[in-house]
Amino acid sequence: MNLGNESAPKIFILLGFSSHPWLEMPLFIMVLVAYVCTVLGNISIIVVSRRDPQLDSPMYFFLSNLSFLDLCFTTTTIPQLLRNLWGPDKSISYGGCVTQFYIFHFLGATECILLAVMSLDRYIAICKPLRYPAIMHQQLCILLVSMAWLSGLANSLLQSTLTVKLPFCGNNKVDNFLCEVPVMIKMSCANTAFNIAMLSIVGTFYSLVPLSLILISYGFIVATVLRIRSSEGKKKAFNTCGSHVVVVTLFYGPVISMYVQPSSSNSQDKNKLLSLFYSLVTPMLNPFIYTLRNKDMKGAMKRLLVSLYHKGAEQT
Repeated sequence: MNLGNESAPKIFILLGFSSHPWLEMPLFIMVLVAYVCTVLGNISIIVVSRRDPQLDSPMYFFLSNLSFLDLCFTTTTIPQLLRNLWGPDKSISYGGCVTQFYIFHFLGATECILLAVMSLDRYIAICKPLRYPAIMHQQLCILLVSMAWLSGLANSLLQSTLTVKLPFCGNNKVDNFLCEVPVMIKMSCANTAFNIAMLSIVGTFYSLVPLSLILISYGFIVATVLRIRSSEGKKKAFNTCGSHVVVVTLFYGPVISMYVQPSSSNSQDKNKLLSLFYSLVTPMLNPFIYTLRNKDMKGAMKRLLVSLYHKGAEQT
């Protein structure tokens, strides 16, 4: 289905959590608070990583990219969810729906690759520390990030374009709070076996291949750390990598459940919760995970707050 497809309704109805109307207002408050925390947390990470000269390293360059990605990821879906939870209008235009799942899948696939790139950075930093500055130079970092973004765009163009071509035969009720490829495929009145197969194949590639690279990287990291004699050195290495491991676990678990086995027998309510988790909860937790477990980031945050306080005091 393209933008001129006659079977496409002009408006989609996002059913979301409307089957449990008593949940909508408490959920609105929870989602609003989580969204504000997500925006503030990720903006803080970006600002601190850019402003503090002590964080001028590849690790924080990748982290600021992750925060920017998470910021875009949540903004693609959460404002629409808040609008739908607030009142009786659950509609989204056809163009808005298409735009949403194009951007959503672009950013989701990009994050899969970016997390793998971050694990590669940690592997080189810990396993080859003397060669780290020479290997992870600025040009390579920019190239790796560009590859992550471009590969995410390629995934979205493939999956979303295949979905856009499906006929809906007037069906306009989306049983989720966002327009997402697996849900849109289920709405089609055509044979979707090819779409489901492609979703599973590409979903497996973008989830299991980067995840395998992450696991391999951390296998080498653990082996290297265990050979470190200094307990302080071991603690620092594990703290540096621990944040990334937690983020990877929180992100990949729901994604694999949704995209590697898209035709599984998961209930729709479970799928909604999974979508909510990786579109809001994980982006909200990422800044807290990295700041609470990272001594350098906490120090940079304190220096920024002190600087802002002094500037405010001087102005008054």
